[in-house]
Amino acid sequence: MTEQPARRLLLVHAHPDDESINNGATMARYAAEGARVTVVTCTLGEEGEVIPPALARLTADREDALGPYRIGELGAAMKELGVADHRFLGGPGRYRDSGMMGTEQNHRPGAFWSADLDEAAGHLVAVLREVRPQVLVTYDPDGGYGHPDHIQAHRVAMRAVELAADPGFRTDLGEAHAVAKVYWNRAPRSVVEEGFRRLARTLPDTPFTTAAAVTDVPGLTDDERVTTEIDGRAYGAAKAAAMRAHATQIEVHEPLFVLSNGLAQPIFDVEYYELVRGGAGTVDGGRERDLFAGLDEGLKPAGIETEGVK
Repeated sequence: MTEQPARRLLLVHAHPDDESINNGATMARYAAEGARVTVVTCTLGEEGEVIPPALARLTADREDALGPYRIGELGAAMKELGVADHRFLGGPGRYRDSGMMGTEQNHRPGAFWSADLDEAAGHLVAVLREVRPQVLVTYDPDGGYGHPDHIQAHRVAMRAVELAADPGFRTDLGEAHAVAKVYWNRAPRSVVEEGFRRLARTLPDTPFTTAAAVTDVPGLTDDERVTTEIDGRAYGAAKAAAMRAHATQIEVHEPLFVLSNGLAQPIFDVEYYELVRGGAGTVDGGRERDLFAGLDEGLKPAGIETEGVK
């Protein structure tokens, strides 16, 4: 077996672009510091809208060629972040983008939302047992904002963590592996509100005309739930470049970006998390400043499940 880097971080996301918006600065920082960063994307994002008019033909209701195009965008984004290991759950195209909640796409053959949970989790177990990450990052149970693929990504990630540690589950997928710490993406309300106050001053200097609402930010939560903050300010430019690589989905004019709805949001280069499984790496009750906190010192988090984690 090839020797692994000492620190290994794995992130589970629903569509190409989610990883750069949520965790771009975090990934760039850890990759630059020598950690192995692995991104697992669950769908190709085939049902997404397209911003550039010249690429509008790619949409699902026309050529239905957006998914393969977004594979290239994801590859370009990962290069900007210095991430060499990015994969699709079960292979590219194994699961299809399910569209927005309540649409007929939710139940089309192959839609991720309709996937058998343990079957989908099994694909992730294979990656977990190969990469053997100490830390996994994914969404909260609502998927950050209620999209079915984000909710399903959460379910698959949490189930895979459970199954990967079970020596009796699918021995053909490799030796059992226990993930030490699991985090959910979070956006503390005070930070987001301050970001939107800055946005109001910056907006006139950009091509954007209308601001999003604070509640449009995925993972918005009360500050008290945030356990961990990662200072990625040195990698803010890399995060913006990675977001820009997803050109069908995102338009970037730093320090702001818009999605296909045209509503401006701030780009955050300090990123926030809630530790939901494993022991906190602080002794004073303050926020962690490192996703691996407590692990490098040889501590073994107890795998405690916090309230609300199934």
